Amino acid sequence: MTIEKTSVSRAARLREAGIDDLEALVRLEKDAFETDRLSRRSLRRFLQGGNDHLLLAETADGIVGYILLLKRRGTRLARLYSLCVDAVSRGQGIAEALVRAGEEAVRQAGCASLRLEVRRDNPAAIRLYTRLGYRQFGTLSDYYEDGTDALRFEKRIRFYEREPSDLPIPYYSQTTPFTCGASCLMMAMKALDPAAPFDQREELRLWREATTVFMTSGHGGCGPRGLALAARRRGFKAEVFLNGEGVLFIDGLRDESKRRALKVVHADYHEQALAARIPLSYQPLSVEEMERCLNQRKVPVVLISSYRLTREKAPHWIVVSAVDDDFVYIHDPEIKIERDESVTDKEYVPIDRAAFSRMARFGQSGVRAALLLSAPRRRRAR
Repeated sequence: MTIEKTSVSRAARLREAGIDDLEALVRLEKDAFETDRLSRRSLRRFLQGGNDHLLLAETADGIVGYILLLKRRGTRLARLYSLCVDAVSRGQGIAEALVRAGEEAVRQAGCASLRLEVRRDNPAAIRLYTRLGYRQFGTLSDYYEDGTDALRFEKRIRFYEREPSDLPIPYYSQTTPFTCGASCLMMAMKALDPAAPFDQREELRLWREATTVFMTSGHGGCGPRGLALAARRRGFKAEVFLNGEGVLFIDGLRDESKRRALKVVHADYHEQALAARIPLSYQPLSVEEMERCLNQRKVPVVLISSYRLTREKAPHWIVVSAVDDDFVYIHDPEIKIERDESVTDKEYVPIDRAAFSRMARFGQSGVRAALLLSAPRRRRAR
């Protein structure tokens, strides 16, 4: 990323750092921080590292601030490792300009999210990050040299830029812990038919039609055949993709009576799907196929393991809302209010293509399941 001569204010500009800036950075680090200073050796390594971004704010008097961002290899996650502005230059918008420039640098490098740690006793920095859209997601106890805790913040920096030819997929947030499948089916149907219902009544009705009855705990979720049957009843074309003929979700059940009931439900959905002539493939959908399907105005609804999203080992349905060269974008129907999540955090969420392929399987047996929805048959007949 080239930011040479980018203006911050009348007195300062931003540019990329080079090895010739080492001595000035060492002096700035020494003057700005009493503890947790970066050593000369570390600064040199960051200046020479091809995977890191070190940007400077400079005035006629020299370097007055910097931001250091690290990109994690093999991921789409970057870390704001250090932000520094000398005491004389604070209050002039330099820190904000550095953060914004840093976000753009790692976004252009392919990152989707940016994380940082900030001292609990640094209210000015906390206000800055909060104002710029960062959200706290954790705490690290005794993190700094003097024993101060660190607050962990994160911001999503990459958003899908929808093309005019793309199929717009509206977002719906599930209203119960067990209706992710029904909520995803609603999003897919609404994208294909604007007249489709889009409320809690329809959400619960779909769940009752597609539920597996039991899960490891709590109410059962939805199975792919049940969802396909519910879609077919509403006039949509639905196809089911699996990687095996086994009973879904049975591995998590220990109670034998529940296992027997789940087998009965599975067999019933299977027989109904055969009778309804719903296409069933035992070849799971690839990311490439999902991309082609979206271009054909077909909507994939995919079962994933929620562990990579929430660290909870549970099956979870999502909608694949877009695919580009780098990412699979998803609509995740689960908004966690206690984490201050909003619709912005859950629609068109970018997932690295390779990471999504790993995510799109559940349990020790690696269950893979997907549903592909096409426009209502009544529309196709026009």
